[in-house]
Amino acid sequence: MSDKIAKKVNIVNRRASFEYFFLETYSAGVALTGTEIKSIRQGKVNFQDAYCFFLGDELFVRSLHISPYTEGTHYNHDPLRDRKLLLTRRELRKLSENLKDQGLTIIPTRMFTNERGLVKLEIALAKGKKLYDKRESIKERDVKRETDRMGY
Repeated sequence: MSDKIAKKVNIVNRRASFEYFFLETYSAGVALTGTEIKSIRQGKVNFQDAYCFFLGDELFVRSLHISPYTEGTHYNHDPLRDRKLLLTRRELRKLSENLKDQGLTIIPTRMFTNERGLVKLEIALAKGKKLYDKRESIKERDVKRETDRMGY
């Protein structure tokens, strides 16, 4: 097999911390099909435009791109299908109440495997940053890079 399948997975949505302020984070299970887990272990996940939404009382993630498994047959999965997130009823109720506030959204920030080997998706209740907030983030990142380079 050409691609290495990793036991531990830790894929981070770096763009999310630049675009949003994280208010609360949750760790949610993901309902996956057979070949999706193999693609995730190969690291072929793209969070680019992913977001979470409620359909009835259930939470789903949309636009989370998991590439088709290269060794898969005609049973391969649809890369952009909506995937159900598994949270407790209390967490779902709290998230849906918080979403009623203006300007809040739920975005995936990280995908990882726990000690049992199950794939989890870390989601965050987030508020969008304005342009001046993004400039501040860039300035902080540059200052940190300079201090690390100087050895302070």
